[in-house]
Amino acid sequence: MAIQSKYSNIQVESIIAELSAVLDKHQAPTDLRLMVLGNCVTDLLARKVPSESRAKVAEQFSKALAQSVKG
Repeated sequence: MAIQSKYSNIQVESIIAELSAVLDKHQAPTDLRLMVLGNCVTDLLARKVPSESRAKVAEQFSKALAQSVKG
């Protein structure tokens, strides 16, 4: 069963397009894009997720990421 998001596809796609445009502007290759996005995730977890929950949220995020690329 698919997970229902509380955010619309339009909202998500708009943010993705903006982030992609910034990376394009800097002509960032794939490895740099992944490093930057990974660092953004790490920073977000550190600033917005309580320390006692960070490891669990990071684990859930990494599982969701791995599942999304399996096809």
